Amino acid sequence: MIMGEVPSYRVTGVVSIDELRKLGLIPPEERLRKGPVSIVECPEMIPCNICVDACPQGAITKDRIIDIPRINWDKCIGCANCVALCPGLAIFVVDLSKEDRAYVTVPYEFLPVPNVGDYVVLLGRNGRRLGKGRVVKIWERNRTWVVTVEVPRDLAMEVRAIWVERGESTQ
Repeated sequence: MIMGEVPSYRVTGVVSIDELRKLGLIPPEERLRKGPVSIVECPEMIPCNICVDACPQGAITKDRIIDIPRINWDKCIGCANCVALCPGLAIFVVDLSKEDRAYVTVPYEFLPVPNVGDYVVLLGRNGRRLGKGRVVKIWERNRTWVVTVEVPRDLAMEVRAIWVERGESTQ
């Protein structure tokens, strides 16, 4: 980025995967294939450090409260505590350890709450519909539902939200 240039996410409200990579916020492919790992999509320097305290492994750090959170991907076990507690809904867990499918864990604060086995609409970081995925795990903490969905592998780095369509609980 050129000095003085405004990042595109400040204009569009949507951070791109390329911008996240430039900021060092995307784990290496090798780590993604080892199992679930948290990804912080928080590119702004804001005074918040809830994710640091939320991590039981001590995998999330910040040198100063306004720094961008950094994850030590070797320490992260993908437990998703940070997903549940992030007030910006900016943390996700991605698991690419299976050859034929992937899992993405997202925060969910809408009604109706999905059930395990339900098929839900997969949404990209820009809100665009990407397809359907199956809910495989759900739990709640601090009034935020944490939902893990099975998704096509090629969508794992794009799925960042889900939508439950009324009247549709299974495929």
